[in-house]
Amino acid sequence: MKRSILFFLLLLFTFSAMAQTGKYWVFLKNKKNVTFDPYSYFDKKTIERRIAYNIPLLDSTDFPLNEEYVNTIVVQVDSVSQCSRWFNAMAVYANEQQIEKIKSFSFVKEVEPMMMMCNVAEKNTADWDTIIKPEQMELMEKQLTLMGGDKFEKAGIDGKGIRIAIFDGGFPTVNTSPVFEHIRKDGRILKTWDFTKNKEFVYSYISHGTSVMSCIAGMVNGKKIGLATGAEFILARTEVQSEPFSEEENWLAAVEWADKNGADIINSSLGYTYHRYFQNQMDGKTSLVSRAGNLAAKKGMLVVNAAGNDGDNDWKVVGTPADADSVLSVGGIDAWTKYHISYSSFGPTTDKRMKPNVCAVAHVIVAGKNGLNASDGTSFASPLIAGFAACAWQKARSLSNMQLFNQIEKSANLYPYFDYAHGYGVPQASYFTDTTITFKERTFTFDVESNEVNVNIKNFSYENNDDNLLYYNIQKDDGVLLEYNVLNVSQEKVFSVKISDYKKGYKLNVHYNGYTDSYSF
Repeated sequence: MKRSILFFLLLLFTFSAMAQTGKYWVFLKNKKNVTFDPYSYFDKKTIERRIAYNIPLLDSTDFPLNEEYVNTIVVQVDSVSQCSRWFNAMAVYANEQQIEKIKSFSFVKEVEPMMMMCNVAEKNTADWDTIIKPEQMELMEKQLTLMGGDKFEKAGIDGKGIRIAIFDGGFPTVNTSPVFEHIRKDGRILKTWDFTKNKEFVYSYISHGTSVMSCIAGMVNGKKIGLATGAEFILARTEVQSEPFSEEENWLAAVEWADKNGADIINSSLGYTYHRYFQNQMDGKTSLVSRAGNLAAKKGMLVVNAAGNDGDNDWKVVGTPADADSVLSVGGIDAWTKYHISYSSFGPTTDKRMKPNVCAVAHVIVAGKNGLNASDGTSFASPLIAGFAACAWQKARSLSNMQLFNQIEKSANLYPYFDYAHGYGVPQASYFTDTTITFKERTFTFDVESNEVNVNIKNFSYENNDDNLLYYNIQKDDGVLLEYNVLNVSQEKVFSVKISDYKKGYKLNVHYNGYTDSYSF
């Protein structure tokens, strides 16, 4: 009798395990017998973008999935949540028995379990305040002036004609707040979609998206919070707080939707890290979202993504899709010190590429559901750069997305110097607006004494200097940084290094007060 009960319990446990539903990606082998009309599928602006940049209108990644394959899988699973044209894949809920059946289909390439959670790249948020205080106004102005945003404003550049997609967790009060009245009045919120609920309404839920949008295009009392106040918008809700496995598929669905609906720029203040991946997988090609980011770039869109807020914890490095080669990854600086803010995630990627690409202020004034407040995170550095990019693209509309990407890097205040905390530094509007090229005089020298290289400031003065930060790195012969640092200049001889400590072919790169030079060991 006991053996019968034990056998029954074992059988019950087995059936229970088999019946347990999980979430999976089902990748299909081909798109056989599928037809596609780009002119009926794509927004007019998408067609114009692809023609302008010689991007094929009949790319197989844009074709729909084979309907016969889809219908066969639909009857085998509990439900299908999303389908990806770009990856020829379906996101399904199914139990192990159903998945084993699906794996046996000749048209199925592979099946991958889904284990994903997103982190919005927001560090913390203070209590909301409906009245902006003088010190808040000072910070709000600083988050734009450090990019030279007044240059765009004086030139009448506000991102007009540029369409920006925002992926986030919700946009409460964007449809009512005075901060976005100028956008609503002109009918410049063109499309919305909630990928978590499959409906158009996005004006509720997590207020993070509202704050992010304010850093791109918000205005209060006639003052700009972000630079691209004249841009167009499409808003995608991709994130939720209670479902840990949905965000990646929603991001993939949203990036295809953004392409379909004519987006020029995508801002994603989101990151995927330790919930699924290991640090060594931050290589720009392992995660589906990084691969999708690169594919979006190939289709002519500029993808801007927050580097993440893990610089002061065990993870440290940029998340994905900020690790993707063709994604413009944005780190954070402090508005007052003007250098790396402690929590901003560091590069390089696992394959030793420089990340972040650029940086912007991460402690900012944002708008939320109930007013304005100061908030922290590379979540807000990213949209500041997205707004900057929209203005730069309006000024230089003939540039392709990747040409713009490179020009934004070159416009940054540290370029050609770089490190793994700041990238090339903070992009500068003057690079795009000023027609005259100014020669930057040498600000320091390398003086060799015996076995030492001394870095000495030219015409040093003890008077306060608004730009008294000196950046340096040691670069190996393969281009990878061995070390880097930022020093506050307080004397003529800033620092020295021993030549014998470094191999032949290594370089000491220094940037100070707008001037960069190198010493080769």
